[in-house]
Order: sequence, then C-alpha cells, then structure tokens
Amino acid sequence: MTRATHGGDVYAAARELGRNVRHVLDFSASINPLGPSPAARRTIGQANELLLHYPDPACWDLRQALATFWDRSPEEFLIGNGSTELIHLLPAALQIRHLLILGPTFSEYAAAMARVGGRISTVMAARADGYRPPLEQVLLALDKLPTKKPSMPPVDAVMLCNPNSPTGQACDAAMVRKLARRAARLGQWCIVDETFAEYCEQVSIMPEDLPPRTIVLRSFTKFYGLPGLRVGYVVASPKVIQQIGAQQPPWSVNMLAQRAAQMALHDRLHSQRSIRFMERERARFVKGLTQIPGCSLFPSVANFLLGELPARLKAARLVPMLRRQGLLIRDCSQVPGLNDRSIRVAVRSRADNDRLLGALADILRDMRA
Repeated sequence: MTRATHGGDVYAAARELGRNVRHVLDFSASINPLGPSPAARRTIGQANELLLHYPDPACWDLRQALATFWDRSPEEFLIGNGSTELIHLLPAALQIRHLLILGPTFSEYAAAMARVGGRISTVMAARADGYRPPLEQVLLALDKLPTKKPSMPPVDAVMLCNPNSPTGQACDAAMVRKLARRAARLGQWCIVDETFAEYCEQVSIMPEDLPPRTIVLRSFTKFYGLPGLRVGYVVASPKVIQQIGAQQPPWSVNMLAQRAAQMALHDRLHSQRSIRFMERERARFVKGLTQIPGCSLFPSVANFLLGELPARLKAARLVPMLRRQGLLIRDCSQVPGLNDRSIRVAVRSRADNDRLLGALADILRDMRA
C-alpha cells in the first residue's frame, strides 16, 4: 500500500534499521523539542477513566477551553483528528472546485482537492526572494484566474500556510487580512493554516474578528508536542463550522486527545518556555548549519529550517546516508517549487542538533576528500 509521506514515520525507520524507536532521531517532523506540557503528561498518565466510554463527539470541554483562550464563542470551533483530517473535509463541506494555493507548501492541500476531483492553481514564491510569500501576486491572481481559462471552474478558495511549511517564511497578519477581505468580496473562501503560528503569534489573524468567509486551521501537534494523539481544530463562523462538521465521521477525536490538548492549552508556563528555547536554539542551529561549507539556509520563524545542500550533493542521496545513522531529515526535492538539493530539518534539542551537525560535516568532508 502506497501512502503520501510527510516525514515523521519513525516506526518504519526503526523496523528498517533494526533499532528501537527511541534510538531514531527524527528531524523530518517538526515537533516541540521540549515535548508535551507536564500537565498534559500527567493527564495521559492518569487517564484510565477516559478509556471506559465513547469520546465526547462535541469535544465540549476542549471547545470551551479554546473559546476562553481566544475570547470567542465555542460555536466557532470544530475539533478534528489532527488538522489534516480537517483539511480533507473542507473541499466537500465548502463545495470548493478550484483552489488557489500559495506554494511551495504542504502537499495535503492539493491531495484534498484531488480526492473530490477538484482543480488547483498555484502562485509560487521565488527562491531569489528567499521564498518570501508573494501575497501581492496572489491578490492579482484572484482577480485574473476566474476568466483566465474558460474551461476551468472559477476560483472558489485561496489557501496559504502561515508560517509556511516547508519554507519557514511568514506573511504579515495585515496582508493576510487584506487577502481574506479581497477573497470575500469575490465570493471566495480564504483558508489560513496556522499550524506553526504559536512560534510567532504576531503573524496570526486569530486575535481579531475573522473577515467573512475566512477559515483558520490550528494544531496541537507541532508546538504542543502531541503528534501521537492527533488533535487539531478549525475556526470559522458557527454556520461554516456546522457545514464542516456535517462531513466529519462520528467520534473522530479520542477522549485522551481532547483532555491532553485542553491541559496543554492551559499550561502557559510551558508555552513560554518553549518559545524562549526555540528562539535561542534555532539561532544556534542556524549558525552551525551555515558553517558547513556549501550549505545554505532560508529565513524561518518556525521550528524547522529549509536548506539547500552543496551543488554536488542531491537530497535524494543524502537522506538515505543519514537514515542509516538513525537520523531522519525531510527530502524536499519533490516539493513543487523547490529543487533537488532542498531539505528541511526540525530544530530539536541541543544535543540532537549537534549530532546532526556532526554527521553532515563528516559526510561533506568525506565527499571533498
């Protein structure tokens, strides 16, 4: 069986290498290096009573917690089995036939459209601009695309990831709002994936009322460190939430995920500690990577870094070499808009990052020799 891969499959790597999962360092999935909140860990360790009943299909307590956190109505939130489930619900729920995507970006946006037989158009950020998101071009494209190809349905929605994966670049919140308002005037949806926004909340559009026809996606996977529990949420008007929820299978989110996410959301001390750690360690990791001859990096405000290998080394060659050492990184050579030397690495603990720096330096030194 063939499935789309996004990194993070430590189990397959452990089987292949004959190692315990604990002995595989996964830089391919960008998860908080400090791990889950201590409060969430305690909840998981004391969760026997949560296993005795079906999950709450309304995710009532978590929605109430999110409503308090964001100062919104709980009716504006839908909880999902990770944000990926919610991405795949949107085309059918919103009747999207033609999606405009800001790339290079997460492949599941296009995959969700393919599942419903929809079309996509893409506006690509340029390497020469450091992959800075070209929102000005997107604004122009929204006006032009509906009539560009008479055989193609008009654009129903525009999709952007902010901060963007895998490039790490972010759009200014005011510009995102401008884009959302333009889309609404044209009768289009604006979907903003803020999966990584906890690391730079100033780029989020969540602190203010959302423009009409705007949907925001968030996750407890990356910043809150709960990838194994699969919990994310979508924010929109209550009417739109009902439309999306009608497409969702019953009991989609298990009770342990709901309760752990709720506890993680309340743990402000762990959140602050995580942000401070990332700011320091990302800068140190960037310095170490840029000191490796031939390696280059692009600016990132997230907990991962997009880089390019030296001209003589392709990502498809390096990734297996590191994998044999139990080091997993993301091969981005097949991401539309990037090139065959593109890789993405998560920012992990200081010791883990040093191990990857050493392995990369050794490989490149051997190649030069």
